[in-house]
Amino acid sequence: MGQVRQTVLGIAGREVVITNPDKVIFPEAGHTKLDLVKYYAAVAEAALRGIAARPLVLKRYVNGAEREPFFQKRAPEQRPEWVETVELRFPSGRTAREIVVRDAAQLLWIVNLGCIDLNPHPVRADDLEHPDELRVDLDPGPGTSWDDVRRVALIVRDVLDEHRLRGWPKTSGSRGMHIYVRIHRRWSFDQVRRATLALAREVERRAPGQATSKWWKEERHGVFLDYNQNAKDRTVASAWSVRPTPDARVSTPLEWDEVAGCDPAAFTLVTAPARLAERGDASAAIDATPGSLDSLLELSAAQDAAGLGDAPWPPHYTKQRGEPPRVAPSRRASANAKTKGSGRRQSTQPLITVAKAEHKEDALAGLERWKARHPEAAARLQVDDVLVDSMRGRSSTWTRIRINLRHVPESERSAEEPPDPDYDPWRGSEPGRPGERAPKTRSSS
Repeated sequence: MGQVRQTVLGIAGREVVITNPDKVIFPEAGHTKLDLVKYYAAVAEAALRGIAARPLVLKRYVNGAEREPFFQKRAPEQRPEWVETVELRFPSGRTAREIVVRDAAQLLWIVNLGCIDLNPHPVRADDLEHPDELRVDLDPGPGTSWDDVRRVALIVRDVLDEHRLRGWPKTSGSRGMHIYVRIHRRWSFDQVRRATLALAREVERRAPGQATSKWWKEERHGVFLDYNQNAKDRTVASAWSVRPTPDARVSTPLEWDEVAGCDPAAFTLVTAPARLAERGDASAAIDATPGSLDSLLELSAAQDAAGLGDAPWPPHYTKQRGEPPRVAPSRRASANAKTKGSGRRQSTQPLITVAKAEHKEDALAGLERWKARHPEAAARLQVDDVLVDSMRGRSSTWTRIRINLRHVPESERSAEEPPDPDYDPWRGSEPGRPGERAPKTRSSS
């Protein structure tokens, strides 16, 4: 058996071993693991600004960017003595020691493990209960244009300005945009989430045709402001992260005057280092401007007084006081339609599941088979009637595809069939284990 090839890079006063440096990580673009490592070495100072001293979830693409990753919260047992960890407690009550990166050597060490993008928590290792970052995640729905994302981002900026907060925009590296806000470490995760929900609802009020704060996908339109990214134990790809797209795009910080005309495809593993060298890091001063959430929390209280209470939480969190029913509208019981003793529900939306697969391409193939079996119904579907959800299993993602038949006349709707394929990520797991089902995660933004 041949010896595994490796190379050693000297950085931050240490030697970091890179195994399989010639392994192709981005098949379409041809970039290897060593190309990815060299990218992070080139942008290390800027990339560390978004992750330094923060616990990290390792999102490992051991089979390259085109295959599903697995999420590793617990630090590998075999690690150099100079790799730091910190113990986190999750909403489920479980704990884990996660990696904390502080220098470029530690950064390259996790990249060698197969991490393409960097996913830090919004807290520092010395205070795990008080975030110093509010994150606005603009997630475009099906049929939503990049122009819509940019318009909503500018409205977010205006709302933040009115509440005396400085927003720092960046491309997500995929289809969306992120806006980070540094805050003083005075508020809990719940308070930061509540402030973000208030912000999302205010943006939706100003641009009801383009923005939405609705949690359930069947209710959304346009750009979703994902307030739940601020719940405890949620992570977002940080600035200067390479994303697992065919062209290896980079989540790139922007000046506000760049937002209206920027093209996310212009920022890649190849071009981003040159931009950084020529223009510097647009978010270089982010740590110098922490703000207060008092004004947004006052807005939240005013919305609550007007009848807008809490909104749904991710599914693995315990039920919160004041939270509405954690059931999709299409499955919610209709009091007027329920027959006594029947237990039957009338859906507000005719939603069916057509595919559940370990790999996205298999789920999409199942969708095409459904369309071939039901061509007349398929012809009536609009873009946002097909809901492709990237779900998080025990340690990796899987794909679910649902179809909303709202545009198909009831007389033409066929009975719901078993999903094809019908993948169950929990098959073989211990039954009834508390906290076993984890939240979905999206790859669209």
